[in-house]
Amino acid sequence: MTDRIRDFLRSRRDDGPCMVLDLDVVRDNYASFAKALPDTRVFYAVKANPAPEVLDLLARMGSCFDTASVVEIEQVLATGASPDRISFGNTIKKERDIARAFQLGIRLFAVDCEAEVEKIARVAPGSKVFCRMLCDGAGAEWPLSRKFGCVPEMAGRVLEQAHRLGLVAYGLSFHVGSQQRNPLMWDGALRSASTIFKDLAERGITLQMVNLGGGFPTKYLKDVPAVKAYGQAIFRSLRKHFGNRIPETIIEPGRGMVGNAGVIEAEVVLISKKSEADTMRWVYLDIGKFNGLAETMDEMIRYPIRTEFDGDATEPCVLAGPTCDSVDVLYEKDPYELPLSLEIGSKVLIEGTGAYTTTYSAVGFNGFPPLRSYVI
Repeated sequence: MTDRIRDFLRSRRDDGPCMVLDLDVVRDNYASFAKALPDTRVFYAVKANPAPEVLDLLARMGSCFDTASVVEIEQVLATGASPDRISFGNTIKKERDIARAFQLGIRLFAVDCEAEVEKIARVAPGSKVFCRMLCDGAGAEWPLSRKFGCVPEMAGRVLEQAHRLGLVAYGLSFHVGSQQRNPLMWDGALRSASTIFKDLAERGITLQMVNLGGGFPTKYLKDVPAVKAYGQAIFRSLRKHFGNRIPETIIEPGRGMVGNAGVIEAEVVLISKKSEADTMRWVYLDIGKFNGLAETMDEMIRYPIRTEFDGDATEPCVLAGPTCDSVDVLYEKDPYELPLSLEIGSKVLIEGTGAYTTTYSAVGFNGFPPLRSYVI
């Protein structure tokens, strides 16, 4: 919570839950990434928060951008950033979207299978491609599934196919899991990447780039290492596995760039119990899974919640959203400690919510509007 956010909330008209994001924090975060990994290009993951103000700021600061759709590409181009600062990082793309991206000047595409390579060869000839490898997400609070990537043994064959079809087999990528709190988790993937680099070099294909992905965390209830610790660990692994021939590297921070820049203000709608003998309170907010807090799914992300009654006696409670859907419960398996003095109508501040909240907010489910967003 910054003073700028606090002042904004104090003066705003109450019009339902909202997320307020402080651009000064984003500016500081970008500077930290650039300093921690000075020889690595930053490709901001637009999906984390595509607010025009965020994109404009990062474009002015020199950031590149990882995009997942043609719409995101167009949003970045609207800032004045050139197409060579954009990658189409989604491995699942319609052929017509690849063609549109190519028409807009995009020349860097992610793949994870030969069929995707063939699409790109047909409609984006001569482009650079990098193959995403499956990666162990152990230690991540939001582990990624097997939906994206292929086993390292297959990645080399995918890039060979790209080379045969006239594309530039540019490099490899991986993702160690979102909200990864262990800086050492990049080491195993870099070991696999170096093996593929060597194998393909023996076949006359010279890879140039390793995309280190995202995974850089923001602080929720648990402390996380500083960005500097990640930079140091990654550089040590690069030296260990690539020696003096370190490839070009890029990173794709999303949560780590904007997560701690945002705070959601919400309101307590109801406090109740399920029976006279029940000892567990249910606290219902005017925001839930469908209004921006989708990452509470399986209670993986536990946000810090502040109230005006902090310091009073607390008890665990079930925390839920306002919609008529039974899955709209935020914390029940591990109840959340909140003050006993909390009342209906009380405001709560949900911190660390600058990433994956406005973009996960449903459009009109149960008639509730999407989460309002203010960028200051």
